[in-house]
Amino acid sequence: MKHPFVLEAVWNGGRDSDGTIEAGQLKTKISIPKEMGGPGIGTNPDEMLLGAAATCYLITLAAMLERSEISVESLTLTSEATVDVTNNIFTYEAITHRPVVTLKQGSSESEVDKAHRLSHKAESSCMISRAVEGNVQLKTEPKVLVASM
Repeated sequence: MKHPFVLEAVWNGGRDSDGTIEAGQLKTKISIPKEMGGPGIGTNPDEMLLGAAATCYLITLAAMLERSEISVESLTLTSEATVDVTNNIFTYEAITHRPVVTLKQGSSESEVDKAHRLSHKAESSCMISRAVEGNVQLKTEPKVLVASM
């Protein structure tokens, strides 16, 4: 079964201009970021690729933990992307995910170990990670905690 996704885009000029995109629930302004010499209006492709990778990873991890019947108190994520600019060529080099999985009080050591393993496995199971694999270095640096009283 195939699932089509459609994005409509409008661009208002040259390189230093801005535009809009709309795809389902995603509706935002876009431009080149200030760090890369643009106007910094709305979001940009770098943030959007990071957002796609991060949300895919987070949802995949949550589903894997649920299927493994691991009781999660909270699940948070910080993701970081590195973009290299050499000779005016922009290269999206790496994405690092740093999930913090807090298990419910009383979770066993084997549940902690399994949550840690799943935190790494979710990267290779995520559709976006598989799409960029080989072009972007992907890293996962998880922390698995057990909630206290």
